[in-house]
Amino acid sequence: MPTQPATAGTLTSETSAYLNRELSWIDFNARVLALSQDLDQALLERLKFCAIFASNLDEFFGVRIAGIQDQVAAGVTQQSIDGVRPSDQLRIVTESIRSLTVKHAESFAELVPQLRAAGVVIARWDELNERDRAALTVVFQEGIFPVLTPLAVDPGHPFPYISNLSLNLAAMVRDPDNNDRRFARVKVPPLLPRFVALADGRRWILLEELIAAHLSSLFPGMDIEGTFAFRVTRNADLALGEADAEDLLAAVETELRRRRFGNAVRLEIDAAAPQAVVEVLVEELGLTSNDVYRLSGPLDLTGLWSLVGIDRDDLKDTSWSAKTPKRLQRDPEKELDIFEVIRSGDLMVHHPYDSFSTSVEEFIRQAAADPEVLSIKLTLYRTSGNSAVVRALIDAAERGKQVAALVELKARFDEQANIAWARQLEEAGVHVVYGLVGLKTHTKVALVVRAEADGLRRYCHISTGNYNSATARIYEDVGLFTASPSIGDDLIKLFNGLTGFARPSDYARLLIAPSYLRDQVIDLIRNEMPTDGRPAGRIIMKMNSLVDQPVIDALYKASQAGVTIDLIIRGICCLRPGVEGLSENIRVRSIVGRFLEHSRIWFFSNGAGDGEGRHFIGSADMMPRNLDRRIEAITPVDDPELAKRLDTVLDWLLADTELAWRLESSGQWTRLRSPDGAPGLNSQAMLQADAINRAR
Repeated sequence: MPTQPATAGTLTSETSAYLNRELSWIDFNARVLALSQDLDQALLERLKFCAIFASNLDEFFGVRIAGIQDQVAAGVTQQSIDGVRPSDQLRIVTESIRSLTVKHAESFAELVPQLRAAGVVIARWDELNERDRAALTVVFQEGIFPVLTPLAVDPGHPFPYISNLSLNLAAMVRDPDNNDRRFARVKVPPLLPRFVALADGRRWILLEELIAAHLSSLFPGMDIEGTFAFRVTRNADLALGEADAEDLLAAVETELRRRRFGNAVRLEIDAAAPQAVVEVLVEELGLTSNDVYRLSGPLDLTGLWSLVGIDRDDLKDTSWSAKTPKRLQRDPEKELDIFEVIRSGDLMVHHPYDSFSTSVEEFIRQAAADPEVLSIKLTLYRTSGNSAVVRALIDAAERGKQVAALVELKARFDEQANIAWARQLEEAGVHVVYGLVGLKTHTKVALVVRAEADGLRRYCHISTGNYNSATARIYEDVGLFTASPSIGDDLIKLFNGLTGFARPSDYARLLIAPSYLRDQVIDLIRNEMPTDGRPAGRIIMKMNSLVDQPVIDALYKASQAGVTIDLIIRGICCLRPGVEGLSENIRVRSIVGRFLEHSRIWFFSNGAGDGEGRHFIGSADMMPRNLDRRIEAITPVDDPELAKRLDTVLDWLLADTELAWRLESSGQWTRLRSPDGAPGLNSQAMLQADAINRAR
């Protein structure tokens, strides 16, 4: 059993002091799904949350469920933090997922007539008139039929390989001459639009339904007895060991090829499919009946993104245009000098409320163009297509500057894109480092060294989010620009350790994982406990996930000592709040809304034990993988005005009554609402208004 805190209060022997990690993630995805059922949301926003739920679940199966299945197959009996063995965990988790997938299908089914009433019609083939069918037949013959490949299964045709997350049609085909029945598979082309538009521009039909209506074209002279959509999820995690250290790039490319052929872990299939079809697929894919998910309605609702993107602003959230903070706005009389701005005092930006292009991208762009800049160093975990940051790094290298980019090849599901960026950077003369074997470089930092009249000056950017302009429009993140000499020195040590050979350094200001971060966080928590002459303090920690048991135990002990603790956790939380004698002073809430809460912001009222409150931002969540197997950087925010802004952000998040959920001691999440229909507080709307004010 995992170690329990010494004083478990009212917990019984049947109740763990910790919540299950996988069930906690499922609860997070349930909160996402709840937004698809929220009548206060615009219709296409509700559809968007259906798509997000589906995408999240695909990743969960490809990584987490696949991992648990591997543990079961290997005979692993080690218990999770809440005392559950892998075999039991697999059963409990899949049971929860089954009920949630039913709700997902129901949510979509409820949206279809509401969308129809609003003029967005997802049509069925059997409800179309002859004119519509004739027009779609032309579309099929000219734009779809030529790229289809029917694959029959018989003694001369082995069962085809089914690629990960591909959408397919299983067809039962009968030869009318001899009554022989055969199984055939048709892959739905992933490069074609999932929803095919009818001529009026108001109606769409699913691509797989259009293909199914024309299967006779693929099997001429045969009788089509039934057509059923199915989809396979495969193990999608990379497995890299120390043996891969000699050539990490080649190792990642090899693993990406293996991912395509990973073991199947889930079969989704039309609920109407006969058992004989299911049995064929289960046998050929090496699955069991427990891995089968029969679904009513369309499969792969990630395809809903194409409908979310249609030109119907009246069915979406009011558009948001990120603002440029006053200090970064251009003077009509002269060009903005971003280095002068940073020299005049630390600068904090809050995306997507503050513009990414006029802050982060402008910082890198000016660094690339400035003749006084000698070097640029930056970590790239995830970036966007046609990245302005990557273009600026290439420009800097071509101008003869020393440019180093640490490209994390193991950023899950961005590996292929990062390999492409890394090669472009290398071809331009950038010094590219491909991460470290056994560790992911998850930190988001940039360092610019500039020659100035009084010597070399270091300009730093430390963020909670990636150098990715696409996600910066929808992910909530905080970044700090500073010319602090001590933070600059720390970043030099960090980059030297990442690009060269060095033992862990002592850092003056930054908190760095995996070397010290866990112990430093636990020390900060302990410093909030009362001592002679100093009362119990206050802790507020905003993060994506809280899983690490030593950190959880430190929070439990602080609660028992009277420390007031508020945790704002978007996703996974293994801490059980509100338990008498254990965690009655801990409150946990989650904010789930239009923008993905992604920043990590911490406040400790006693600071380092000196009674001075301290604020921190950075890249690390409180998970074993972040603390033990990733390079992370957390920076203090010392400027009083910036600290005050962080206090305001945290205050609004803790007061939110529109986007907030509360975690109960039972492990259940409850959505918070203002009492008696009173106006609620939407923290994201408040932050939008704040960005507008700061831009004036």
